[in-house]
Amino acid sequence: MDKIIEMKHISKYFPGVKACDDINLDIERGEVHALLGENGAGKTTLMNILCGLYKQTDGEIWIDGEPVRFTSAKDAMAIGIGMVHQHFMLIPSLTVAENCLIGNKSSALKIDIKRTSNEIESLADQYNMPIDPNVIVSSLSVGEMQRVEIIKTLYRGANILILDEPTAVLTPQETQQLFSMIRNLTAKGYTVLFISHKLNEVKEISDRVTVLRHGKIVGTFKTSESQIADLARHMIGRPIAEFDRKRSPVSENITLKVRGLTYRDKGSEKALKDIDLDIRSGEILGIAGVDGNGQTELIECLTGMAKAVDGIAQFNQLDLLQCKTREIMQGGVSHIPQDRQRTGLVLSMPLTENFVLQDYYSEKFGKFGIMNWRTVDRYSDELIEEFDIRTPDRNELAQNLSGGNQQKVVVAREINREHSLLIAMHPTRGLDIGAIEFIHNQLIKERENGRAILLISTELEELMKLSDRISIMFEGKILGTVDPDDSSIEKIGLMLGGASEVLEEPSIY
Repeated sequence: MDKIIEMKHISKYFPGVKACDDINLDIERGEVHALLGENGAGKTTLMNILCGLYKQTDGEIWIDGEPVRFTSAKDAMAIGIGMVHQHFMLIPSLTVAENCLIGNKSSALKIDIKRTSNEIESLADQYNMPIDPNVIVSSLSVGEMQRVEIIKTLYRGANILILDEPTAVLTPQETQQLFSMIRNLTAKGYTVLFISHKLNEVKEISDRVTVLRHGKIVGTFKTSESQIADLARHMIGRPIAEFDRKRSPVSENITLKVRGLTYRDKGSEKALKDIDLDIRSGEILGIAGVDGNGQTELIECLTGMAKAVDGIAQFNQLDLLQCKTREIMQGGVSHIPQDRQRTGLVLSMPLTENFVLQDYYSEKFGKFGIMNWRTVDRYSDELIEEFDIRTPDRNELAQNLSGGNQQKVVVAREINREHSLLIAMHPTRGLDIGAIEFIHNQLIKERENGRAILLISTELEELMKLSDRISIMFEGKILGTVDPDDSSIEKIGLMLGGASEVLEEPSIY
C-alpha cells in the first residue's frame, strides 16, 4: 500500500466548538478517497488543514513519508496539494488564463498571456476538460467555472486534488463530465480527495470512503464492499426512514395564477416567453429544467428581483410582477433563493439578525422601530434547535458556518414566516442526507397545512418524490406539465433536452 498522505491525531478547535477530534487518515497514491459526513461533521475543516488554509491545533501531517508543516496554502501548493472549494474563488471580470495566473509564481519580468493561454489549452485537452482560455469567466456556466478551478489547480502543479462538494451546483450531465475528468486524472497518477454527502455519487466515483460524524472518524471502508444504507447509517448515526408519501387531493383554490409572463435580458433576447402556470393551495408544483433555461429569471420576476416586460402573476390581491420585493414578502410569500450566500444571507451578520432579515420591522420582533432582542434571541434558539443548525451559538456570524448549515438558516427563516406561498429554489442544495430528509418532511407539512409551494430543482428524483405536478422548462418556455405518478425520470430527462414530442397533451391542470 503506497501511502501518499498520513494525517496523524489531527485536532482543530474553534471558539466554542471542536471541529476535528483526534483524526487519523491515510490516503493512497492514485485513489479517489471520499470524505462523507453530515453538514458540520468536520470534512471541509480537515481538508482546509491539509491544503494549508488552517493550522491544526494538534497532530501531524506526513507527505510521502516525510513530516510537513504548512504556514499557508502556498506551502501546500509547493508540494503539490491544491483545493477546489465549494464556493469558487474566481474573478468574474477576468479571463480563464488571467485567473490561472493569479498567485502563480514566475521569474519572468513580463507576463506572456499568449503562452499561458496555449499552456492552459494544452492542459485542458490532455485531461479532456475543454475550455477557451481567453473567455471571460462571468460568461461561463457553473460547470465550466468548476472546470476552470480544476485547471487552475493543475496549472499550479498540484498532483493531489481536494474537491469540496464538487457536485453541489452541477446538473446531472455536468456531474458525469466531472466524474470522467476525475477518472482521467487518477489514470495518470493523480490523487483525488472527494468531499461529499451524496451517497450515490460517493459510491460511483470513490475507491475508499472515510465517514466523519461530529468531528470524529467513524470508519474507513472500501467503497465496492459498502452498501449505501450502511454508509448513511454511519454518517448520521441512525437508519434513514423510507419516504412513503401518499398524495392527498389538491384544493381547487388557486393561490398563484401566472399568465403570459415574458422577460427579456440585457441583450434584448427573450429569457422567458409567455409563461403560464397555476399553483393551488395545498399543492407542490415542481419546475424541472437544466440550469440556465429560465428558472432563475422566473423566480426573480415573481419575487420582485427582476422586471417582467409583460404578463400577470396574481397572488391574493397582488400582481407580483408590479410589486417590490418587500411588498411581495409582506403579502405572504416566502422565498428560499438559489444562492444562500449572495441572496439568502448577510454573511457578516450573526444568525440572530439573519433569522429576522425578512420581518425585523414587524410587531413580532419589536415596536416603534425598536427591536425586542430578547424575543429575537428566543426565536433564534428555537430555530437552531428545530432545524439542527450546527453552530456554537446564535451570535455566530453566518460566514463561519458550513455551507449546509447556512442553507438550514435560510430554510428555517423562510418556512417559519407567515406565508401562504413558498417559492423554494434548490432548497436541499448542499445538504446531507439527514438534512434533506428533514427538509422534505417540512415541505410536505407545508403542503398539508394548505400552503402552495413552487419547487425548483435540478434533482429529478426530488421533484418526482415531492411534486403533485411537474412543469418542464426549456429555453425560457414551459414545454408542458406532467403527473409524476404517470411519468418516468427517463421521459422527463428527454423533455429537459427539448423533446416536447414525448409529452402527451400538456396542460396547466
